[in-house]
Amino acid sequence: MNYIKFSKKLRMLFLAYVLSVLFLNFGATPVFADGDPLTVVNNLSTFIFSLIRAIGMILLGFGVVQVGLSLKSHDPSQRANGFLTLAGGIIITFAKEILNLIVGG
Repeated sequence: MNYIKFSKKLRMLFLAYVLSVLFLNFGATPVFADGDPLTVVNNLSTFIFSLIRAIGMILLGFGVVQVGLSLKSHDPSQRANGFLTLAGGIIITFAKEILNLIVGG
């Protein structure tokens, strides 16, 4: 077999790299989380539902504008789309409360 010949300096650098990787892997100390893990999950849930509420508020405002423009232009299809957007915005805005009512919590 033909082996690749490395210089002594390159072998020493490789050995130093291997030893540093081993020391970093085997010398690590375990770190345990502080506090209750359910608090983290609840905080994440609150954050996600606040984002959903913001999207619902944007849709709610857009639906109000659409209904207002449809009343001005006397366009029934735009009015129907406006009311659907308005209803969707209301449902999305109050999604957390609706889910709590369904689950019973």
